Amino acid sequence: MRLFSRNYCHLCRDLLAALEGLRSQPGEAHFEIEVLDVDADPELEAKYNELVPVLVDGEGRELCHYFLDEAKVREYLSAFR
Repeated sequence: MRLFSRNYCHLCRDLLAALEGLRSQPGEAHFEIEVLDVDADPELEAKYNELVPVLVDGEGRELCHYFLDEAKVREYLSAFR
């Protein structure tokens, strides 16, 4: 999964922490989190500017933004068990 984020964004830090917590739960499918700073790429900044944090799956489909949608992420991860 990819997390489009900003370094100074508290919602971004909160969403990453929630994902880390989900990843550490027993029985949960293993998943990687790639964090991308939207401010480092003008195209990403234009696309995600006010939406960050945005979590997308491996195909680029949005799973959630601003806050963790745990049900949607668990549904996505269930395909990998």
